[in-house]
Amino acid sequence: MTVTAVPQSPETRRGSARHGTGFWLIAAVFAISMAFSTVPTPLYPIYQRQDGFTPFTVTVVFAVYAVGVVTSLLLAGHVSDWVGRKRVLLPALGLEAVAAVLFVVWPALPGLLIARFVTGLGVGMITATATAYLLELHAMHRPHAGRGRFELISAAANLGGLGTGTLVAGALAQFVDAPLRTPYLVFLVLLALGAVAVAATPETVVAPAVTPRYRPQRIRVAAADRAGYAVAAAGAFAGFAVFGLFTSLAPSFVAGSLHHPGRLLAGIVVFLVFGAAAAAQAGSNLLSPARRFPAGLAAEAAGLVVLGAGMHLSSLALFLVGGAVAGGGAGLLFKSAVGAVAAMAAPAVRGEALAGLFLVAYLGLIGPALGLGIATHYLPATTAMLWFSGFLLALLGATALADRAARAQGAGGS
Repeated sequence: MTVTAVPQSPETRRGSARHGTGFWLIAAVFAISMAFSTVPTPLYPIYQRQDGFTPFTVTVVFAVYAVGVVTSLLLAGHVSDWVGRKRVLLPALGLEAVAAVLFVVWPALPGLLIARFVTGLGVGMITATATAYLLELHAMHRPHAGRGRFELISAAANLGGLGTGTLVAGALAQFVDAPLRTPYLVFLVLLALGAVAVAATPETVVAPAVTPRYRPQRIRVAAADRAGYAVAAAGAFAGFAVFGLFTSLAPSFVAGSLHHPGRLLAGIVVFLVFGAAAAAQAGSNLLSPARRFPAGLAAEAAGLVVLGAGMHLSSLALFLVGGAVAGGGAGLLFKSAVGAVAAMAAPAVRGEALAGLFLVAYLGLIGPALGLGIATHYLPATTAMLWFSGFLLALLGATALADRAARAQGAGGS
């Protein structure tokens, strides 16, 4: 039997091409916005020397950012489903631009806290909206293709952007004057270009005839497999705890305990972790979902052991290797957790289930890093880091046992 292709009209082809171009534009905007969120990370040691910050103060500044993200996820993370993606992305980029201005004109602690909170608000609006936008643009450009390209590019824009922000900021701080201003001015220009790109991209959401009544995003365990959901949430918590360490205190540890104060090096350290996470996610399709989660647990545990050894021996090489391995494991854990929750939740409550997962993940971003910051106030940094590693290793071990029990229960019930 011969299949005859139905020719596309010129309008259809133009629409498809615009969606294809828009896909790459939104991917770039997503990467820029996520990169901006980590610009302060390699600059924290400079703030510490300038204003006498303690490591605990740095973790408070970082925690304020995460609180902003969670607040935004709860209040605005779902609004683009009915008002449109562009109407959420443009104000979110505006918030990040306001934060950039605050960083430049108010480098003291109060300004830093406010700017980090505003950054978190913008990132919380962007994360879910840009991910959904990319998926829809991909589907409209390539309606018969699988989701592989979308998953690869969205992961690269998210985690790759987070790592790139630290690398760019560290390089600018190392080689350009005004290290506490120049990185933010550069990203202010990039954010403005990002707003132009969003405005030029076609909208993918058709506004409903009757606008739904607003309510904050509900958070609940919207899945029948509560044990499986708990395992996924624990994995997301543990993975984000590693990200929280490297986007808060790791540059201070490298400059202090490891005696390598270079600003570019601080950016490279964090870039290495997020780059490893993105690479692990990109290559994880070679593993089955059943093997991906245990592999993430094992990799993060191994990385934490090497990381602790690097701190104990004051070895930068071991610290970097441990960070890369732990980052790769964290990337696998988070991708597995999102995939598991999306699969186990009914479509009508999938957003709520994922929102609950993100909430737990961001608690992992805040809690352990904040505890580590408090510990460094009373203990040497190396001792505090060993306690941090021990806590996460215990959590990873408990999660592995719970995962095995959940899989055994599922196999027995099938």
